[in-house]
Amino acid sequence: MFTIGPYQFNNILALSPMAGVSDKPFRQICREAGAGFTYTEMLTAKTDLWESRKSQQRLDFIDEPEPRIVQIAGTEPAQLADAAQKAVNLGAQIIDINMGCPAKKVCKKLAGSALMRDESLVADILETVVKRVSVPVTLKTRTGWDDSNKNVLNIARIAQECGIQAIAIHGRTRTEAYKGFAKYELIAEAKSRLNIPVLANGDIDSAKKAASVLKETGADGLLIGRGAQGKPWIFKEINLFLRHNQLTESPSIDQIRDTVLKHLKLIYAHYGPVAGTRIARKHIGWYLNGQFESVRQQVNQEEQPDNQYKVMQQFYGKQIAAYNKKEVIN
Repeated sequence: MFTIGPYQFNNILALSPMAGVSDKPFRQICREAGAGFTYTEMLTAKTDLWESRKSQQRLDFIDEPEPRIVQIAGTEPAQLADAAQKAVNLGAQIIDINMGCPAKKVCKKLAGSALMRDESLVADILETVVKRVSVPVTLKTRTGWDDSNKNVLNIARIAQECGIQAIAIHGRTRTEAYKGFAKYELIAEAKSRLNIPVLANGDIDSAKKAASVLKETGADGLLIGRGAQGKPWIFKEINLFLRHNQLTESPSIDQIRDTVLKHLKLIYAHYGPVAGTRIARKHIGWYLNGQFESVRQQVNQEEQPDNQYKVMQQFYGKQIAAYNKKEVIN
């Protein structure tokens, strides 16, 4: 358990903010599957772009469970502060500043993890945003820019001094992106030095790994990103293991089917039939987990939500029938 401002987090597991992934439909699915809290997808600090359809969809969070955490990214302190205030006016209850995104298109603009190379700018940004808004401000970052510049401990100290109320650290540098394995030593060191909550992130893909990372780092909470793609029930599995030291069985085919079909309906409703059918493809691919290539190809060829939905409905129907037949035979 930890607190950020007035909010108490009894469930310490969060769906990590991921552009193009942690949208409103997926946030709902993960919350229902056991996530304690979620972040919006990253919003640009250029609020003049918020009228675009893409940004409007990312700003659709007002009816979600509290606290509503909105992540913003940019390079200019005043611009970020304006964006933060505008997000608060729209219902954001915690503002998270992105200094962890490794994407080239973000770093090329000196945003995301590229900001870690300029500690004075980091201080300026954090101080300016904290002073502007009345809600808690948090920070998501990495261990540094590259192996020669792992300065997350400096960034963490600056963050705490500037009034940041929690920090999430991904256990890789920017140049590592998602290659190799996350390392947690600096997260543990940050936790030992700070008075604010420290959340660990990176390669948490099972209940046992979650427990191991918590033990190694002493972190207050965990952010789970890629480990939840196609497996939102990972939150339930981790919570059960952390609270009762029990490993749960994988969900039944019926439960998986119900989750997938509900997720598809939420995607279609949120994005509309054309974009929804296209966006659903990647989630279906994750649910299929690299298997059933013919089904994945059929899903990708469908251009109407009803047809795509029917493909998945029939697929799981066959899977359930085959399983039941096997049970009868046994």
